[in-house]
Amino acid sequence: MEMKPVELKKGIYWVGAIDWDLRNFHGYLTPRGSTYNAYLIVDEKIVLVDAVKQTLAEELLNRVRDIIDPAKIDYLVVNHVEPDHSGSVPRIMEAAPGAKIVTSPRAQKGLQRYYKKEWNYLLVNSGDELKIGARTMKFVHMPMVHWPESMATYIPEEKLLLPNDAFGQHIASVERFDDELGWEIAREEAGIYYANIVYPYGNQVNKVLDTVSQLQVDMIAPSHGVIWRSHIPGIISCYRKWANHEAPAKALIIYDTMWGSTRKIAQALQDGLEDGGVPVTVRCLQTNHISRIVPDLLYSRAVLIGTPTLNNGMLPTVAAMLTYLKGLRPKKKLGFAFGSYGWGGQGATQVLEALQEMGWEVPLEIINIQYHPNKKELEQVREAGRKLALMLKLFNEKGDEVHGPESSA
Repeated sequence: MEMKPVELKKGIYWVGAIDWDLRNFHGYLTPRGSTYNAYLIVDEKIVLVDAVKQTLAEELLNRVRDIIDPAKIDYLVVNHVEPDHSGSVPRIMEAAPGAKIVTSPRAQKGLQRYYKKEWNYLLVNSGDELKIGARTMKFVHMPMVHWPESMATYIPEEKLLLPNDAFGQHIASVERFDDELGWEIAREEAGIYYANIVYPYGNQVNKVLDTVSQLQVDMIAPSHGVIWRSHIPGIISCYRKWANHEAPAKALIIYDTMWGSTRKIAQALQDGLEDGGVPVTVRCLQTNHISRIVPDLLYSRAVLIGTPTLNNGMLPTVAAMLTYLKGLRPKKKLGFAFGSYGWGGQGATQVLEALQEMGWEVPLEIINIQYHPNKKELEQVREAGRKLALMLKLFNEKGDEVHGPESSA
């Protein structure tokens, strides 16, 4: 039996769909599944804001039917054309043939390209308003958060922001609100989502946050995950820090190993960093998926990456990690490259080149040890860790004051 619609405010309902079985979202692991949120507004005009992916169209329509006949929908607002949100638009337009699609000019082109349908459109620019009765819908374009055509919908009379992918989380749950799920889980999943989806667009996120700060908002209803009503200051604070690439004086070690040598170096670096008073997170690529490692960068100022040399290059897992990082473009990091080799030794050098290409500060020479490190070499590695700890503290003092995972206050 399907979950019923949830009334967020009088006459405004969550009618989305829950994707309990989703485990991979274009390469980003989603062990908790996801939701695709859509919102029905019943006023003089009936409005559906956002949709769901194609396979869950009937689930959405059934929830709408619990409230009204879908044929009565006057407007379908499409904030974003990515198929996890627009995939059900053709089916919704079949059920509501008299509806107009309200969207941005760029999004119209995307919908036409995807679906090859002739629909009735009402195109809106940033700042445009649509009166639907007692309520007004205001539209704010937010390009590259996280697609070029992305926009948000704001209802000032309700202090309700519908920002599509911004502030979202990939999580399937019976809880619809942040205070029902709990701040720690909601923040954690929002961080995982931000790191894998929104990370490259910090400048654009800051512009959106500047706009949001000028609005009266007591509820943020994104298109994935739970709805924010109790921890809005907390999640906005997180987004601001993430967008500014702020991170505490912590270290993250990412590595892979063939015969254990690179692991020994990673462990010695950890010892040295901890001797210097720096907390360290260690992730081996054999047991951690890259999409679950990237969120650690939100809370780590220093990032150390190690690889053995294989066929005159990095291990493929390390190369994949660096390719993923280059696309996400994390900034304000203190980098360090290390590795081991039998002959040649190009792997660690290629890591160093990748860190420099990303614009990270790399103050120490690479550590690259042939075969197994001996006791003397391991002590030298520990000393490098201690030096890096000192440099990290000085490096962090040059930026803004930062803290660990944020509270919701």
